Amino acid sequence: MLRNALLYLSNQPQVFRFVRNNGLAKSFASRFVAGETLETALDAVARLNARGISASLDLLGESVHNEEEARAAGREYVEMLDRIHERKLDANVSVKLTAMGLDISEDLCVEVMNAILARAGKYKTFVRLDMEGSAYTQRTLDLFEKRLYPAHRENVGIVLQSYLYRTFADVERANVLKARVRICKGAYKEPEAVAFPDKKDVDATYVRCMHALMQHGNYPGIATHDETIVTEAKRFARANDIPVSRYEFQMLYGVRRDLQDQLVREGYRMRVYVPFGTQWYPYLMRRLAERPANVAFMTGSILKEMVGRRRA
Repeated sequence: MLRNALLYLSNQPQVFRFVRNNGLAKSFASRFVAGETLETALDAVARLNARGISASLDLLGESVHNEEEARAAGREYVEMLDRIHERKLDANVSVKLTAMGLDISEDLCVEVMNAILARAGKYKTFVRLDMEGSAYTQRTLDLFEKRLYPAHRENVGIVLQSYLYRTFADVERANVLKARVRICKGAYKEPEAVAFPDKKDVDATYVRCMHALMQHGNYPGIATHDETIVTEAKRFARANDIPVSRYEFQMLYGVRRDLQDQLVREGYRMRVYVPFGTQWYPYLMRRLAERPANVAFMTGSILKEMVGRRRA
């Protein structure tokens, strides 16, 4: 019921208009989204960099509906890379292939992505292909392996989601290719035919994939806010003589900032995913709706930080 209500609200423009003019609502949203413009996002990245944290910028938006929208989205990403370089920020970018025209034409998507990756190559930086729902998993991996990775091996990587049954096999394939992987649990609502329904199985698969990536992968991104998994990653690295230079932790903007800073103090590499853009309201509502437990999780994250500050 909560999920359906959040999804309904995400599609109500009158609610968005109210939220954009409501101080409390905007304050909550600003905790998890770095504003509506590239400049506000770059300023957020600069603040992260000052804390010793790198970033991955993501321009929020829907699956595009025509070729010009796809090309415009591609130009915005090229500008993002230019501005990151100009400001000498420690950041890369994350891209959803549906925003680059995948649902219109694979050839169009590849053309747009090649322009982005060429600019990333010029600056010796990196582009992460975000993973979307399971209907796009094979399409994304095929396009990555066959059409983008061969020409841009140093500048492009993928995301894999541990709640899918197939993911450990995908991790093994990525390790053979020496492709960079960001491993996350996954947030989309998926049928039991393709995804583990129980959290314990998602977590167990995550740890199994994480171990394989840390031991045999190419600079994996360990994307989690789960302290138990973070602790296991540190233990596994020590037990297997894996230096901190071979992997990084990744978290969402505004989530567990206390844990982000703790890991930096301990000498670990930390990257924060920084979403921005005018579509922040649908993004935030859908993120909460994908797993209603995220409402409690995000609230709990804020409370944990507040408690930690009082104790400090």
